Amino acid sequence: MGSSQTEQQTIAALVDQYRDLPGGLLPLLHAVQAEIGHVPDSAVMTIAKGLNLSRAEVHGVISFYHDFKTQPVGRNRVQICRAEACQSMGSRHLESYAKQRLGIDYHQTTDDGNISLEPVYCLGNCACSPSVRVNDDVFARVDQDRFDQLIADLGGE
Repeated sequence: MGSSQTEQQTIAALVDQYRDLPGGLLPLLHAVQAEIGHVPDSAVMTIAKGLNLSRAEVHGVISFYHDFKTQPVGRNRVQICRAEACQSMGSRHLESYAKQRLGIDYHQTTDDGNISLEPVYCLGNCACSPSVRVNDDVFARVDQDRFDQLIADLGGE
């Protein structure tokens, strides 16, 4: 999906708002993502020019921080912990099940735009592995049945 004129206007307005803020790149990127849902590739040039940075500098920051998304994401983010404690308690099997159940791989979104599946490398819930975060909520000891319930609660199948 290409960048719309409305998106470009939103990005330009945000660049104007953050232009004079020292260290304004990160707050600007967060603002763009909050308004649009991701930081489209088409925004990089506008942001770079507006903040007197190179495109490489802007792209480098976007690609360094995993929370910045360059493509639209689902209305709900489902993250499965891949850290060692969760792996030892079955998260690898849960990953395989989740991918098969949702019909997508990591960094993809279901066709209906409802769920994006992402890996995460520690939710700080190691004693209750395996852990899954759905949007802002962390769930402990998630097995296939619990995963199915979490997805059903999101309106997925």
